[in-house]
Amino acid sequence: MLTRELIRTGTYLDSFQDLPEQPRWSAQRIESSMHETLAQRDPAQPVWLFAYGSLIWNPCLRYEETQRAVLPGWHRSFCIRLLDGRANVQLPGRMLALQAGGATAGVVFRLSENDLADELLLVWVREMVHGLYRPIWASADLADGRNVPTLTFVADTTHPVYERDSSIAATSTIIAHASGHLGSNRDYLLQLESALKQYELRDDYIAALAAAVRAQPTGDLTS
Repeated sequence: MLTRELIRTGTYLDSFQDLPEQPRWSAQRIESSMHETLAQRDPAQPVWLFAYGSLIWNPCLRYEETQRAVLPGWHRSFCIRLLDGRANVQLPGRMLALQAGGATAGVVFRLSENDLADELLLVWVREMVHGLYRPIWASADLADGRNVPTLTFVADTTHPVYERDSSIAATSTIIAHASGHLGSNRDYLLQLESALKQYELRDDYIAALAAAVRAQPTGDLTS
């Protein structure tokens, strides 16, 4: 299981391959990306992090407040071809991201100013190993009625591993069979489905995709 210690010590970053289509970012490049994004924030506003995937059930960071939220203008999509982590070069998988359109129900975390850079760096190392995402600021509607600026990671549609077709028909077989050193693509999807149910969050795309993956025959597609 992913932990703060694995991320903090560099063990997590070092566990990934440096691939031609998916080059691994250096620790320095990851930290620079974080500082560039923080420079765009409104210093009068607290930093909220919008979680829509594994950050929901395993945030690995310290925070002062959390609650459910909706991010308008973005929807979940398994639109990134995955070659490492929960997949491999021989049997690629799909990574979850956000794409423009619709809305996403997720969870937000309000971070403390006291250790903001340290906590966000853990998030950046986790999310930007290969630079497959684009960090952005966007407004989210919190469950208590507030509308706040939030930080989240969306698909970089200019990256070579971005996939335009993230439909259930295109992704279910891929996700059902891909696996890598962090586990299986299937387990990630089913953990996400379970976490959304736990928080009473609805996502029809994830529910339908999980059902399609469960219906897939088991076995090694490379044999």
